[in-house]
Amino acid sequence: MKIFINENSPRPIYEQIVLAVKNSIANHELKSGDMLPSIRSLARELGISVITTKRAYEELEKQKLIYSEQGKGFFVSEVNQNLLMEKRLREYETRFRELIREAKGLGLSSEEVSDMVQMFWNNGGEKS
Repeated sequence: MKIFINENSPRPIYEQIVLAVKNSIANHELKSGDMLPSIRSLARELGISVITTKRAYEELEKQKLIYSEQGKGFFVSEVNQNLLMEKRLREYETRFRELIREAKGLGLSSEEVSDMVQMFWNNGGEKS
């Protein structure tokens, strides 16, 4: 599992971790029973605080995507893949609607937004 932190993102770092783990589960990169890195090792690997990593794991536990076993670590829960994908799609639609509202507020046309989407899609979402 690779997690990339975008320091320029308006999304808090713990949410970026949650999203990365959710995506890894939805894409079958992580499977039920797979062990996650410890809180300390993930924090060290990402160069962030243990508190931030702990908050991400707590959120994932709250969403029942992972569970902990005392003295052993954190593991991926048995997840209904279809339900997870549906939830992820609803989250995506909500964010997309917010972006459309912002684009309209900026006076962008649907063609301009479409061109931007196509440009970002073609370069994998990275800055040009």
